Amino acid sequence: MTQSTHLVGQVDTEIAEFLASREPILVAVADELSSFTDFSRDLLSGGKRFRARFCIAGWQATSSGAHSAEERAVITLAAALEIFHAAALVHDDIIDNSDTRRGMPAAHIRFAALHRDEHFAGAAGAFGRASAILHGDLLLGWSDELVDAALALLPDQDNARSTRAEFNRMRTEVTVGQYLDILEENAWPTVPDADTIRRAERVMTFKSAKYSVEAPLALGALIGGASAAQVDSLRRFGLPLGLAFQLRDDVLGVFGDATITGKPAGDDLREGKRTVLVALARQGMSHSQRGAFDDALGRGDLDAAAVADLQRQIEFSGALESTERSISSYTADALDALHAADLDPHAVAELEELAQLLTKRSF
Repeated sequence: MTQSTHLVGQVDTEIAEFLASREPILVAVADELSSFTDFSRDLLSGGKRFRARFCIAGWQATSSGAHSAEERAVITLAAALEIFHAAALVHDDIIDNSDTRRGMPAAHIRFAALHRDEHFAGAAGAFGRASAILHGDLLLGWSDELVDAALALLPDQDNARSTRAEFNRMRTEVTVGQYLDILEENAWPTVPDADTIRRAERVMTFKSAKYSVEAPLALGALIGGASAAQVDSLRRFGLPLGLAFQLRDDVLGVFGDATITGKPAGDDLREGKRTVLVALARQGMSHSQRGAFDDALGRGDLDAAAVADLQRQIEFSGALESTERSISSYTADALDALHAADLDPHAVAELEELAQLLTKRSF
């Protein structure tokens, strides 16, 4: 077992212990609130812990690792990132009307089922969405509690302040990136075709790429007092890798196997996601093809045959091949930046492995 794997295991323990510590607080208010910790525990039991792993790797790449207080702080900060990610997923599933997450019913679907099982008054769907919004908000608050706990462990308050500033910036960028995603799904008829790829790239940069890879790396480095040059080198690696990661996610959102992704095949097509893959596909179509494609994209009632037809159109347009080339190019840029950086060799090997895991996920 590598040291990083051992630390990720401690992140799992930290999350479990934190949720257990919050359950009595909720139940002291009302027994019915146990659903929040039950649903949180189920959601956080899944996932690949990429953000936690990048946070730990950022710290290992730039720190001697000799300070036990730093190690404890990094574990707690990595747990905060995973809970923050869970909050984002809960809210994202509401916004996208997505029924599943990690192979399980999404939070708003679980709350709606609770409404039906208990024979409550009113509409189950409305209850589910409202409850899940509050669930996501609660997870956001909990993630911030863990950030505070991590920073309180640091002997150097300059490191604490720089880490907090980075976390705050990440949180802002993710939130406005989510809004830009909603904006593109609604404003696309008003956007000139020449601008669609640029705008889709803007969404994937701020909604996903930066907070999935770049920010966790920087947070891990900053908590250990890394130099500005070291943090900058991690950013040069992290941003293109995050872009490659999101492009791979976009491909999986259209062509992925539900048994691997945990979401129905073609879910991004039903949700009308205006991704770079979709923007490239539209660019490769005739005017009439584009009109028919636009009419179908975003229809929640698309059946398997309709999804397969849209998949064929995207592939025939050349968009899938172009996206695969971009994934390879971004990954190469990231690895070039990593190999040029002055970082711990063992951590570099870990980051190389993570880069492969992120970008070569199968259909």
